Amino acid sequence: MIKLTEVQKQYTEKVKIGPLNIEIPKAGFTSLIGPNGAGKSTTLMMIGRLLSIDEGQIAVAHMDIGSSKSKDLAKIITILRQENHFVTRLSVRQLVGFGRFPYSDGRLTLEDEAIISKYIDFLDLTELENRYLDELSGGQRQRAYVAMVLCQETEYVLLDEPLNNLDIARSVQMMEHLRAAAKEFGRTIVTVMHDINFAAKYSDRICAMKDGQIAAYGTVEEIMDPEILTSIFETKIEVIEGPYGPIAIY
Repeated sequence: MIKLTEVQKQYTEKVKIGPLNIEIPKAGFTSLIGPNGAGKSTTLMMIGRLLSIDEGQIAVAHMDIGSSKSKDLAKIITILRQENHFVTRLSVRQLVGFGRFPYSDGRLTLEDEAIISKYIDFLDLTELENRYLDELSGGQRQRAYVAMVLCQETEYVLLDEPLNNLDIARSVQMMEHLRAAAKEFGRTIVTVMHDINFAAKYSDRICAMKDGQIAAYGTVEEIMDPEILTSIFETKIEVIEGPYGPIAIY
């Protein structure tokens, strides 16, 4: 479980995140949605300890984010930021291998190599594993980054806008992979999402944020309500029932 208790981050007198109080249960797919500047990425960064908190407490799998050792946390939680700056002359397999660092300290064992292959295959990267990152398309690189974080084999996976710069077809492919990872491997995946309908189709739960606060949190059916969405995004949104669940119409 991920638990935030009275978590706050103060940037200026007028710009503040929180207080945030939320419990995200173990296993499943949770999406953070909301308008730009709502605090979604900041919240994700605080959970992943890439950004310090000013007040409150964050616990992941009953481990306090503020006081736990980094090496211990790296075996529980992993995060993929929106911007990645890996050396482009890394091969896909070398990149994915970084996910084993908390366990191997750079000395890969046969078990590590088998795990690397497992996630390269899972993300359909087998034919690309010896290609360099700068030889890949944006969608292929994004799959390689996701393979890397999954290869760390943490119970909790945080992804900041995993669909960034992907076209519709590649976005669907990515979400299918992530949903499968949550189901097949029992992972707890938390993502920042801009597209409400992708969040609705693939999530178990949705946390909607506005002005640095949690405006609504619940199941897809609870959050995909026209009054809730219209209030959060400040534009009229209708919700219809589609073949795969509720669809927001702007």
